[in-house]
Amino acid sequence: MKTYLGMDFGGTKLLIGEVDAQGNVLHTKRYATGFTKQADAVQALLEAVRDYRDTVGFEGELAAGVGIVGIVDNRRGEWISLGHDPEGPPVPLARLVSRELGVPCGIDNDVRSATTAELILGQGRRSQNFIYLNVGTGLGAGFVAEGQVLRGANMNAGEIGHMVVDLSDKTPCVCGRVGCVENSVSGVGFTQQARARGLDDLMTQAGGRADVLRLFDRAEAGDADCREIIEYGARAIACVILNLVRVTDPDTIVYGGSIMSDERFLRLVKEALHPQTMRGVTNGLVPSSFRPQYAGLLGAASLGMVKARVENYQFAMA
Repeated sequence: MKTYLGMDFGGTKLLIGEVDAQGNVLHTKRYATGFTKQADAVQALLEAVRDYRDTVGFEGELAAGVGIVGIVDNRRGEWISLGHDPEGPPVPLARLVSRELGVPCGIDNDVRSATTAELILGQGRRSQNFIYLNVGTGLGAGFVAEGQVLRGANMNAGEIGHMVVDLSDKTPCVCGRVGCVENSVSGVGFTQQARARGLDDLMTQAGGRADVLRLFDRAEAGDADCREIIEYGARAIACVILNLVRVTDPDTIVYGGSIMSDERFLRLVKEALHPQTMRGVTNGLVPSSFRPQYAGLLGAASLGMVKARVENYQFAMA
């Protein structure tokens, strides 16, 4: 049986699991993360891989994939940085994991990994031109055009959180610009907006971030400040969607992440989408094909599927 090992490495957890060719999750094990240094994250990942191999094991013939936060060079198999600024030379993460497991390994950033899973196992079965939009702690997107995932010359395609949507907003962003949409709509953005309004009682999540669910609840209950935050956020992300539709001409918008998955916020976003701009998006705004707890894992495993296909093709051509 052909199976694929996925490693979904996020800001708070690493989920490792084995997936079959149809996308069925066979086994999983969770590990804590929360690292601020790239070297520590790499060491923890490799230790977790060894632990998974020794305690859970594998059922089938494997290829592997790592979906990870930060900047990733998919073609070279290198993890460039954990954040915006590299700490040192790129880490050959695909080679390190491949050496540990003895199987081919592909890597990509977390959002493009989820986009790859949609292409192979999800919406790609009916669309070859779609946008995967993830609104969670941060804001990112993956673009599929003519059946190909777009990565860009510097592997930065999809950093839509740094699109400026408000020229009057002078809030500085980590990217160096002002007015970036991620500062208005994301876990990070809602935290900034709540702090600016003195809503410190919402800061109950790890790292002093706002509890977005409570923010939505209070907005629904009539709190004017909370309502203003989410209504502005919905208009901002709708503006981004409309801009992206004009640029890439998709027939489908796939959304994922905890914020877009909240029906109250999603309703506001849909109300702000201009029908004339959206008329070519014939399949509409649709949820991710996967359960939220496994979307990242399936994304990582799908990188293994792609890597196995490439290596098999190269072997056949040799």
